[in-house]
Amino acid sequence: MIKRAFDLLVSFTLFLVIWPLLVGIALVVTTTSPGGALFRQERVGRGGRSFTIFKFRSMRADAPAVGPHFTAAGDPRITRVGRFLRRTSLDELPQLLNVMRGDMSLVGPRPNVPRQRSEYTEADWNARNGVRPGITGLAQATLRSAATEAQRTALDLEYAANRGEFSRFWFDMKILALTVRQVLGKGGNA
Repeated sequence: MIKRAFDLLVSFTLFLVIWPLLVGIALVVTTTSPGGALFRQERVGRGGRSFTIFKFRSMRADAPAVGPHFTAAGDPRITRVGRFLRRTSLDELPQLLNVMRGDMSLVGPRPNVPRQRSEYTEADWNARNGVRPGITGLAQATLRSAATEAQRTALDLEYAANRGEFSRFWFDMKILALTVRQVLGKGGNA
């Protein structure tokens, strides 16, 4: 209950403070490449329930028809503006709406797409989805985009398995602080 109250307070306050930035990014995205400003995708949330995640569009509008499902270094589907948005993690800001709606938390495992279900055992899938997914998590705070898929999965499962200890307010604050350091210090993936 404290975590949810904190999520609502911070996401709503941030949204009010940065809405001009959000409008500016949306305008830049739509004027520099064809398509809408937002990317929407089905993800799996707490309890295995599906929800629609929001991000600023960083790829060409026809990206699904052009290439692979997972981005790689130098991916030609990523727009010039999209590279900047990904490097700075500004593409993630619309997820504040997901937090306000209750689909996500500020801190938790990153939400999977449904097709990733086959990569988990039943127990691991249930454990991972036993907590609300987050805009950032243990993997992003410690390894950022340098993490392998196996490392991300292990850290997400560690967070979920130890939620009684790890989701404590101060641990989530540490993850948020480490995430800011990662974003400002190393840059993201593009």
